[in-house]
Amino acid sequence: MSAKPSPDPVLLVEREEGVAILTLNRPEAMNALSLELRRAIAEAFGAIARDAEIGAVIVTGRGRAFCAGVDLKELGGESGRDERAGSPAAMLSEGAMIAALRACPMPVVGAVNGFAITGGFELALACDFLIASSEARFADTHARVGIVPGWGLSQRLPRLIGIGRAKELSFTGNFLDAGQALAWGLVNRVVPPEALLPTARQLARDILSCDRDTLRRIKRIYDEGFATTLDAGLRLELAASREHAASVRPEAIAARRSDIQARGREQSQAASDPASRAKVIG
Repeated sequence: MSAKPSPDPVLLVEREEGVAILTLNRPEAMNALSLELRRAIAEAFGAIARDAEIGAVIVTGRGRAFCAGVDLKELGGESGRDERAGSPAAMLSEGAMIAALRACPMPVVGAVNGFAITGGFELALACDFLIASSEARFADTHARVGIVPGWGLSQRLPRLIGIGRAKELSFTGNFLDAGQALAWGLVNRVVPPEALLPTARQLARDILSCDRDTLRRIKRIYDEGFATTLDAGLRLELAASREHAASVRPEAIAARRSDIQARGREQSQAASDPASRAKVIG
């Protein structure tokens, strides 16, 4: 028996001034990754990658969770698992969602509003960097559920926080709160819940102020270099730099110089004015 389609979209996609905001919209299920939601995320990122108007992406969740991971009720057949999902093995091995996110040429900001558990933790780790609400909580319960990670957690997490800390999380299934996630380097900053999306939007606007073609190239060498050795990564960076330099016009750099200087002055003034500082931890 096929699951009935949700009356509301499981994924909300908004576009505002060059920024795409993807909101997981299954709050009653803690934004658990049903087959429908996983496919919606993959399709959305595929469309965004082809959209010349978009320069940055924000991923967040509605309600008290960012994402509680794979929908275990659907996986176990308790909620009338969609017949298209096939076996539990087929559901868990389907990596189109993460692949589409990782292939997105635009920077992806993860705005973690609440619980990010197991597959939801993996979804967060696939983003380029994370901003967390003070209500955010992270946990890897793969071992408790009886599933081996398949979306990158065992490889990305230790590269971010160290293998000992990553093993502690995976071997215990214990929760990591936002403050400790900041201390361990998992998230870039922690903000009050009401400041989460405004902070993510501001960072997205900062991203939009960069040269898009250059930024995409830099993102690519970060990702490809991070997955290899330092020596190979340095060679990759040098090759990419030389290739790009051949297409750069001096007048284009000169035209951007005044904007860069003006922005630097504005940020310096803001940093020296306590009243203008955002209330941010980290």
